[in-house]
Amino acid sequence: MTTGLLTADEVRDAWHAAWNTGQVDALDAILAPQYLRYTASNREGQGLAAFKESIALCRAAFPDLSTAIVDLVREGDRIAIRWESAGTHSGSMLGVPPTGRSVAVSGATFAHLDSGLIHAEHVTWDPRALLTALGIISLESGA
Repeated sequence: MTTGLLTADEVRDAWHAAWNTGQVDALDAILAPQYLRYTASNREGQGLAAFKESIALCRAAFPDLSTAIVDLVREGDRIAIRWESAGTHSGSMLGVPPTGRSVAVSGATFAHLDSGLIHAEHVTWDPRALLTALGIISLESGA
């Protein structure tokens, strides 16, 4: 049941603070304590503490990370966000040493509100774009 208290500006501000400056506790203003984040690789859902840690690890690997909300649409208890991120791989990530390469990825986040806060998010993006930009895999068909 949504109270409608969460605004687009609040989402943008918390997103910017967490992803662009590493102030992950800013997410507490928009995410419910029981928050879960679902991705293709994590269908069980990632809790709030683990999500904050994943942002910190991402920022350690890409210290100049810049993430922008390109589109944000809210209807009732749903929010759709289209985002773009870019940064330079200057730190180790998942055992991959720094490559010094610049990368850009994009995706979409679909959020469900409950009691005025984001209760769950379903995130879709292509991690192959990141791995290709880092030179870890190639998407060439070879044909």
